Amino acid sequence: MIEAIAIDDELPALSIIQNFCGRIDFVNLQKTFNQPTEALRYLKKFPVDLLFLDVNMPSLNGIDLYKSIQQETMVIFTTAYSEFAVEGFNLNAVDYLLKPFTFKRFLQAAEKAQDYYAYQLQKQKTEAQYLFIRADYSLVKIDIKNIQYIEGYDDYLKIHMEDQRPIITRMTIKNILEKLPENNFIRIHRSYVIPLDKVSSLRNKMVSVGEIKLPLGNSFEENFLKRFNK
Repeated sequence: MIEAIAIDDELPALSIIQNFCGRIDFVNLQKTFNQPTEALRYLKKFPVDLLFLDVNMPSLNGIDLYKSIQQETMVIFTTAYSEFAVEGFNLNAVDYLLKPFTFKRFLQAAEKAQDYYAYQLQKQKTEAQYLFIRADYSLVKIDIKNIQYIEGYDDYLKIHMEDQRPIITRMTIKNILEKLPENNFIRIHRSYVIPLDKVSSLRNKMVSVGEIKLPLGNSFEENFLKRFNK
């Protein structure tokens, strides 16, 4: 889900964006702002993934507002003035909506944001080397390459590490899979996640990870065999 806010000095324009966001299922429009300074204060406390941002506002130009934001945030510029388009794209805007825009055109822009968001997430997963996990009332830095396997229980995980004691954290398997590099980690059972590069053999539906043997669940077998055989 992409978390977003909309900023425009015209209330009818904000109502249109709110209506259009309500018709798609991958953007959560948290708030709308007709005062840019209020939006900036909000962003300092609550960073979002995407801005729907009007360019020509009397109190603060939208392009200047976007340049002033510290965090990485996607932007879709909205304006009635086409001459701002070039500068908007120079800032790597996802898209530029010329008012008045249709829902079809709005959806096209939102889908571009969705594609870029998915790309960024995948890039982060692929490049990740460390995880920060909350355990024992503190943040623990985990070297991903030292994870042997992950064992899931009802509401917590036991992360088994090479050459050190397991780390226990309150988290679901689904949550940790979102943080791990997708190209190497795979779920093989409702209770187990393993790194593919540590698999030494598969026999009688038992996966060997070093000296450890873990069961291969029926519903996970097809996907595992596809990736293991590659």
